[in-house]
Amino acid sequence: MIRFLPFFFILFFPALLLAQENSAALLKEIDQTIENHQFYSNQKEHTIDSLKQLLKPTSSDLQKQELYDQLYEEYRVYKSDSALVFARKSMQIAVRLKDSKRSDQAALKLASIMGTLGMYKEATDILAKNQGNSSPDLRGSYYAVNRMLYSYMYDYATSAYEKEKYAALTQKYRDSTLSYMPKNARQHIIIQAEQLIKNKQEDQSLRQLLSIFPTISLSDPDRAVFAYIISNIYHEKKDREEEKKWLAISAISDLKLAKKENISLRNLAFLLYEEGDIDRAYKYLQRSLEDALFCNARLRTYEISKMMPIISEAYEHQNHKNQKQLWLFLISLSLLTIILLIVLILLFKQMKKLKIAQKDLNYANSQLTELNVVLQTINLQLKETNSSLTETNLVKEIYIGKYMDQCSDYIGKLEGYRRKLNVMATAGKMNNLISAIKSKQFIEAELKEFYTNFDTTFLLLFPNFITEFESLLIDTELTQLKEGELLNTELRIVALIRLGIKDSAKIAVFLRYSVSTIYNYRSQIKNKSAGPREEFEANVMRIGTGIK
Repeated sequence: MIRFLPFFFILFFPALLLAQENSAALLKEIDQTIENHQFYSNQKEHTIDSLKQLLKPTSSDLQKQELYDQLYEEYRVYKSDSALVFARKSMQIAVRLKDSKRSDQAALKLASIMGTLGMYKEATDILAKNQGNSSPDLRGSYYAVNRMLYSYMYDYATSAYEKEKYAALTQKYRDSTLSYMPKNARQHIIIQAEQLIKNKQEDQSLRQLLSIFPTISLSDPDRAVFAYIISNIYHEKKDREEEKKWLAISAISDLKLAKKENISLRNLAFLLYEEGDIDRAYKYLQRSLEDALFCNARLRTYEISKMMPIISEAYEHQNHKNQKQLWLFLISLSLLTIILLIVLILLFKQMKKLKIAQKDLNYANSQLTELNVVLQTINLQLKETNSSLTETNLVKEIYIGKYMDQCSDYIGKLEGYRRKLNVMATAGKMNNLISAIKSKQFIEAELKEFYTNFDTTFLLLFPNFITEFESLLIDTELTQLKEGELLNTELRIVALIRLGIKDSAKIAVFLRYSVSTIYNYRSQIKNKSAGPREEFEANVMRIGTGIK
């Protein structure tokens, strides 16, 4: 059997948690309802005022009695003194109308409210005069009022003899009520449930009440009564959680309907007191006492007055304990505050040091930033230098190879030209020899071939040279080529500058012009520059590098 205990725990533990959550939610609702108790009292007063406004001097006795009966029902569990006033007024009209049934009904209401007010002698006198014989259909109600009256007297009695006597009378009238009252009447169901509980038939009573309870509306005063009886059944079954839950449901109904004559909230308060929830117990009992005093319900006031000193003492004890804890908390808080102040002072000093260190760090970062900028500039210059060196090396390699081939070719041509002249000299053709020596045809042909080779080699190295050079000019006049030309004189000058030959004398020798002519060409080219003249040659040096 023991090995199944974990299984049962797992099975029923969620249900237990749910029940606790439900009870907690209901208690929170009670707290909120108590906070808003004036709102519900105002609603009740508004309903009563509306009924009073219907009372007119011209109203008939029947109309007045119906309104008095309605006002009695509204006041019955709200303000007993006022209910007694309207019960008497209803009785007076019934007597004046000489209607026995109405008189019997009014007498039962008068006796019932007198019982609530603790006027037991007056109530028993009225019931003794009216034994329900004149109106047989009211006999069940007659016995029900007697049962209620003697149950009050049983609760109020102090000696065992009196209690036994009133208990017997209560049981007698309970049995009579069940015999005469219609079985489908709410009063019959309520009294039958009490009888079943007394006979230890709690399960049968519980099944019957739980089947009816969902049909009772929230605005029905019987909702609280049914919930209270269900809580009593769970009390007998020792199910404390369910008892608390149903007492809470009953108390919520009483509070929202402004029923000042109630018992559920008081019983719930004592249950919470036993569980150690002293604050709630005190608050609920205080509310119950104020309601009982407002209603002038003598028995309820007497019952609460017996419990109040116990819970008040516990409440004061807890307050004293809480006060000691509060002092301890304040002392602890003070110590913590002092410690915190010391920590803050130390932290402030540390932050001051940190601020100085941060300032130094910012200065160092600033210097590092400046150094980074310088380093980036140097890196860029190195990159440009490397690019220039790479390009120069490439140009050198190409031009060295090209001009080695061309020099070899020139040597061969000079050897051939020498042989030709030698033949002429040997043959004695002096005239032909002198003509050949004076002729520039050979030199011009070689220069033309030389420039063609230069142009071809340069454009091989810088294929976009003309396009990029044009982007540096305000117009393209200097780059206009004649048919068959690869480069013109201006472009060759710029090409030589791009190759690093910036000396005008060297350029003049290369192109077979005077230095002044080359200088004029360069001035003319710079005048066409789209940018500043002093930056022109630097921009030319960037042609082919991809650097803007």
